[in-house]
Amino acid sequence: MKKILVAYYSHSGTTKKVAEQIYQVVGGDLFEIKEATPYPRDYNTVVNQAKHEIINGFRPALKDKIPEISDYDLIILGSPNWWSTIAPPVATFLTQADFSDKTIATFITHGGGGLGHTIIDIRKLCPDAHVLQGFAVNRNGRFSTWLKSLNI
Repeated sequence: MKKILVAYYSHSGTTKKVAEQIYQVVGGDLFEIKEATPYPRDYNTVVNQAKHEIINGFRPALKDKIPEISDYDLIILGSPNWWSTIAPPVATFLTQADFSDKTIATFITHGGGGLGHTIIDIRKLCPDAHVLQGFAVNRNGRFSTWLKSLNI
């Protein structure tokens, strides 16, 4: 049996809802990735800040210590699609631990942008991990078939 970590970042609450639903199905441990300094709540302000951070490769500090990744076989990773990539706090999460030989299954919530280049970007950040094809979850997304494909 695989030891599973469901880790996610959610600004608006959408990714959190999906992560909690996945966690209810697969079990394991649940970890919310939180930035030390919260993003603004105003939509336009956070969009502009996120764009600037992504362009500049900024990695915001995280509020909580991340779990010991070596304890897990499978990391189910959730992020919103921000400018066709993962949110900067997720990039920070991925650079704070050794994901070598770990399997990462990613779900991306979006309002129309799909996966963008999120999987390519995760593979660059975790070159020694086995990064599976991601799953894009829009507002009406269903993930049960995707979870079954993970053979959990």
